Amino acid sequence: MEIGRLLTAMVTPFAADGRVDYKQAQRLAQSLVESGSDGVVVFGTTGEAPTLTHEEKIHLLQEVKQALEVGGRGVVVAGASTYSTAESVELAGEAERAGADGLLLTVPYYNKPPQEGLFRHFQAIAASVSLPCILYNVPGRTSLNMTAETTLRLADIPNIIGVKEASGDIIQMGRILAGAPTGFRVWSGDDQFTLPLLSMGGYGVVCVVSHLAGLQMKALIEAAVSGRTEEAASIHQRLLPLMNVLMTAASNPIPVKFALNHVGFAVGKPRLPLVEPDENAAQRILDELSRQRIDLPLAVET
Repeated sequence: MEIGRLLTAMVTPFAADGRVDYKQAQRLAQSLVESGSDGVVVFGTTGEAPTLTHEEKIHLLQEVKQALEVGGRGVVVAGASTYSTAESVELAGEAERAGADGLLLTVPYYNKPPQEGLFRHFQAIAASVSLPCILYNVPGRTSLNMTAETTLRLADIPNIIGVKEASGDIIQMGRILAGAPTGFRVWSGDDQFTLPLLSMGGYGVVCVVSHLAGLQMKALIEAAVSGRTEEAASIHQRLLPLMNVLMTAASNPIPVKFALNHVGFAVGKPRLPLVEPDENAAQRILDELSRQRIDLPLAVET
């Protein structure tokens, strides 16, 4: 299955009692696809994976997959890795059986393995499934950078199809693009790097701002890959302040959840240890929302 250029790293909606709101997750996934996303990533960083139980993750995956199958479009990529290789293999297998179209495999956090450990970790997970796997390098979260050399070693494994690069290092991204085998794709893991990465031959973005501006991000990508550079740059410049506030007002996904609730798409509060934005952060988000066009269709309860 084609994974697509624009994937939204979907928030996990919670009800007032703190439980996962699976029906609202279904509505959100459908609305994101309607507003330009090729699919969603469930229980990634933005989906608050560390606070979801194993059972909640698999149930969420099943519900979102079912919702997108009704419309006949939109892929579901599941976050399926932790700092334990054995646990990651188990979760990856369950995600495959539950209907995931692909897996997002994050660099292990906390235990800080060497590069050889990273290679063997991802090699083991990929070998345990038949699904396409996307690596996820996010040193700001994991405290460990996966080097271009390690990524390129892993690119030779047939079902590792690409990497979500959130290192913030455009030189490293360029080295991966220059050395990658044909068909290996690089998605930006930072919204603001989408256009620079596309201009170097990158494929797309696993996105946060697409919760609110998905059609505009889709237009940016289409303009960039079609060579309409001025159009792409114009969209990029218009959305850059919104991209920035969603990442800097507070830890992701605090700002985007606050924004979604404000525009009328209820997703609840974050789970502890995350909390709602303070007064200053909330005002920054509200000020920027007032300047932007929101693409997301609002959920209608049935």
